[in-house]
Formats: sequence, C-alpha cells, structure tokens
Amino acid sequence: MIELRALSKIYKIAGQEIKAVQKVNLTVDDGEFMSIVGHSGSGKSTLLSLMGCLTRPDMGSVLIDGEDIWSRNDYELSKLRNEKIGFVYQFPSLIPTLTAAENVFLPTVFGKKRSIEDAVKLLELVGLYDKTERYPSELSSGEQQRVAIARAFINSPKFILADEPTGNIDEETESEIMAFFERMNKGENTTIIMATHDVNLLPHATRKFRMKNGILYGIS
Repeated sequence: MIELRALSKIYKIAGQEIKAVQKVNLTVDDGEFMSIVGHSGSGKSTLLSLMGCLTRPDMGSVLIDGEDIWSRNDYELSKLRNEKIGFVYQFPSLIPTLTAAENVFLPTVFGKKRSIEDAVKLLELVGLYDKTERYPSELSSGEQQRVAIARAFINSPKFILADEPTGNIDEETESEIMAFFERMNKGENTTIIMATHDVNLLPHATRKFRMKNGILYGIS
C-alpha cells in the first residue's frame, strides 16, 4: 500500500514558485491499476517521482506499507526502490553495450537473485523471444521500450510507476504493452500507477484521476 498525506512539492525557478504538486492525499491499495491523466506540466511526473522515493517532498509524507519512506537514509531508499518499485519511463535508456537480456538482468546485480533465464522469460512475455541477444541499436523504438518494461519487472516489484510508458511508440506496440500491464496486474497482483496524457488509456485502469496545476482530481 502507498499512502500520500498532504503531499506537496514546490520548485523555485527564476525567482518564481512553481507548485508542481499541491496537498495530494491518496491511498493506493495493493493490486490496483491506477491511471493519472494530465497535460505536460500538470505535475503527474513529479507526483510519480515523489511516490518512487526519487524526489523529497517539501510538505507532507509518503508511506509505503505503513512506513514513512523519508525516515530512511539514502542506502535504505536505494534498497527499497530496487526491491519494491519498478520504473518505466517514456524513453527506455538502455545500456547500448548490453544485449536485451543483459539490460533486463542488470537490476538484479543490486537486488534479488535472478538468473539470465528469468530475464529471457520476461522478454518472451513482452513478445521479444527472438530478440534476447540483440543490442539496443538493433531494436526498434517500440522493441527498446518493451525491453525497458521487462527490466522494470525483473525484481518482482510490488509497485510499477509508469510515466508515459506508451508516449513514444506506435499503436500496435501500445496495445501489446497495455495487455502486458493488465496481465501482470491481474495475474501477479502487481500494483500499477501510470501517468499519461492519453485519455484513450484510461479504460485499462481500475481507478482514474486527472491532474491539473499540481492538484489531483478523481474521475468517476
């Protein structure tokens, strides 16, 4: 479970205050598929960053499984991210000198014990069974994104934070990725929190929110 209590983040740019996130209160139960829709600059990326222990809030708190995460030191936060949270971004940021399987396997170096076969199985699940030994330069942008998504799941995280995961791919790949998210959400009970500008992705979620000017609104 993730709990946000009066969570706020303010950036100061050129003498001005930008209220990126404003007093957000939210509880995300285990096994939910939650979507946050909003335009660029609405605050949804900052909100995911706060939830993922990447950005420290100016006010409020983030609790994961009942514990305020900002009571931990940097090492403990890194361990928490590695063991419990998987991150997916709009751009895959793969290591160019590693194969697809090696890129997926990389997070296990710092966390749970896995084998390269586990990485291969995840690549098979995202439809890349024949591309496991390819390097990023040999993959299309959609294939690279699927590698990045497989990488996010390698440590069997409780939570996936996906920030515009389909923002740079074609419709067919988008459909495959959303089907994979639904499979992992329903089959593995993985909690998925997805930020997107695309309202067409909302039906995939079990809970829906809109973000505007740093404020989170529920969508009925």
